[in-house]
This record gives sequence, structure tokens and C-alpha cells, in this order.
Amino acid sequence: MFRHFVNGILKENPVLVLAIGLCPTLAVSTSAYNALGMGVAVIFVLTMSNLIVSAARKVIPQNLRIPIFIIIISTFVTITDYVMKAYLPELAKNLGVFVPLIVVNCIILGRAEGFAYKHSVPAALLDGLGSGIGFTLVIFIIGSIREILGAGTWMSIPGGFEGFKVFGEGFLNYPVLFMILPPGGFLVIAFLMALSRKLTGEA
Repeated sequence: MFRHFVNGILKENPVLVLAIGLCPTLAVSTSAYNALGMGVAVIFVLTMSNLIVSAARKVIPQNLRIPIFIIIISTFVTITDYVMKAYLPELAKNLGVFVPLIVVNCIILGRAEGFAYKHSVPAALLDGLGSGIGFTLVIFIIGSIREILGAGTWMSIPGGFEGFKVFGEGFLNYPVLFMILPPGGFLVIAFLMALSRKLTGEA
């Protein structure tokens, strides 16, 4: 059963393998802090949604499953949104509409429909955790790369290109603004996809 957890991180990684959830990945990965915040939100919503869908799968009518899935997911998204606005207002402001849009995130709905609805609660719980952690790791790495190269900071640590020289003296004296823009995000994702396929022997 532990393989369900590992699959979500490696073989069925939402971003690098399944290539879903790319819209929020591109939008919020301009900084490592924002990316981490979105990742934690997705872990919570995905895990709890999988848990409830699996627990109630025997009483959910087949022809009404999608609307019911959306209601379950939106409940946890609302909880996440309110908690974030109450305790992390700056992060909530940075993520903006992409937190409420977790409701229609293909990762969440896809795991509910494709896995949780067909498997036991423990398996669904491990799948949700694995997929959520897999998404978080990737989006955090993407956000870190884009922030370091595009702004010269990491996790919003101040100092700019004069005070934060990651790769040695003089390497990041000027921002690579291209990395903050969507094409830079696509480029980072493409390189990480290629690296993932190489490391897993699928290239």
C-alpha cells in the first residue's frame, strides 16, 4: 500500500509526469515562498478530499459523483482560504484567486475520480499525501529556481543581487527577468521533466 504514496511523488507526479495543474504551477511559482504556500494548501485539500470521497464512496450515486466531489473539495478549499486570510494575509494576497481555484484543479478532481472513489480509505489517504507532496516538491523547486534567477532572492530573503550571490561572486549581478515570466516557467518545467525522465530511466 505504501507504493500509493511513492507513486504520487515519482511515477505519477502531477506536474512532471501527468502534466496537470500547470496553471497554478506557472502562476504562483515566481517565488519559493508563494510556491510553498500553494503546495501546502494543495496537500491539505487533496488529502482531506481523498479521505472523504473514499469513506463515502459506497453511498455516493454514480451519476452524481462529480457534483458531490466538487462540493467536498470546495468545502476544504474554503477552510484553507479562510485560515490563510486569517493567519497568513500576505501569502493569501500573493496567491490571490489561485487558492479558490483549487476547487477546479485537475490534480484534486483527478485523484478523487481516478483513485479515491475506487480504493479504500488508507490507500486514498496515502495517494493524496503522495500526490500533494509530489506537487509541493516540484512547485517549490520551480519557484526557487525562478526566484533565484529572476530576482536574486530566495524565500523572499532581502538583499537583491548584491547581497544574495548564490553561485559565487558576480554570477547574479543582474536579474534574468525572463525567468519570472510564464515562458521562463515553462522552460524550467521542461528541464525538470527531462531530468525526471532521465533519472527514472524513461528517457
